[in-house]
Amino acid sequence: MSRAPSLKADPEPTVEDEAARAGWLYYVGGMTQDQIATEMGVSRQRAQRLVSRAMADGLIQVRLNHRIGACIDLETALRDRYGLGRVRVVPGLGAGADPGLGIASAAAAELERFLRMADPLVIGLGTGRALRGLVDAMAPLEAPQHRLVSLIGNIAPDGSASFFDVVMRISDKVRAPHYPMLVPVISHTAAERAAFHALPPVQRVLELARAADVVFVGVGQMSADAPLRKDGFASEAEMAQMQTAGAVGEVAGWVFDSEGRYLDLGINTRTGGVRVEPGLARPAIGIAAGASKVQAIRGALKSRILNGLVTDAPTAEALLTRP
Repeated sequence: MSRAPSLKADPEPTVEDEAARAGWLYYVGGMTQDQIATEMGVSRQRAQRLVSRAMADGLIQVRLNHRIGACIDLETALRDRYGLGRVRVVPGLGAGADPGLGIASAAAAELERFLRMADPLVIGLGTGRALRGLVDAMAPLEAPQHRLVSLIGNIAPDGSASFFDVVMRISDKVRAPHYPMLVPVISHTAAERAAFHALPPVQRVLELARAADVVFVGVGQMSADAPLRKDGFASEAEMAQMQTAGAVGEVAGWVFDSEGRYLDLGINTRTGGVRVEPGLARPAIGIAAGASKVQAIRGALKSRILNGLVTDAPTAEALLTRP
């Protein structure tokens, strides 16, 4: 008999969660234990123990006897629909809960997987509430071989440091060198933006950001509750102009339409960081969940601004439903 699924997600994956995933990958996905170890970022010995535990605890029968099974089915469907690489789907927290809290631990685990790689990487990071939640959920580790670079400016409209900038916070946790983007998130004019970008130290950070081996970003909606508007980076007039032009979402401060095409107007003429260019081979992983973000996430996936995603089950189901 199946166990009744819990309505709430655990704050971070339990051993049973890991055993369920390993068991599914082995018995249903047909992976070897070496492949499972690589997929989950664990040793081969741990992968073997997790597979054994899945069977011993009765998680594996005719189907996966655990709520994570439905999430893995959604991961597979998202990969097939949007041609994605990395996908993680976690159970939703239910009505009234902040979906960002539910995905924080899974997002942290995904970043930690890259940080544990021995070969040096340049890791590009966006800003925002989802990335801030990721940082709070991370476990400290030593990763001095990697470089962390911000994709977006860190100066707010009043001259203060942006509250949701994360590159320094992650650097403190993992002991890796970091490169902040020392420009306004949105400059007052295009000429001001060009002047900042002409500074040699800024140019070096921009070059590093464009060469990132992997990218982690949040996804912002462009509706009335848009983060860009709430945080004071776009005026009501600019929001109306971009919405009229079809804006549905933004990644790293760059606004795009429902097909994932960046707009050539509004704040896009003054955004301080670098665009996450669509269609590149390197992983570009979005960290986002919630009904208000579905249209924005869909646009970013369609154009392959994002080729990876960490989200929750309700959002995944909405992304798999035709708009």
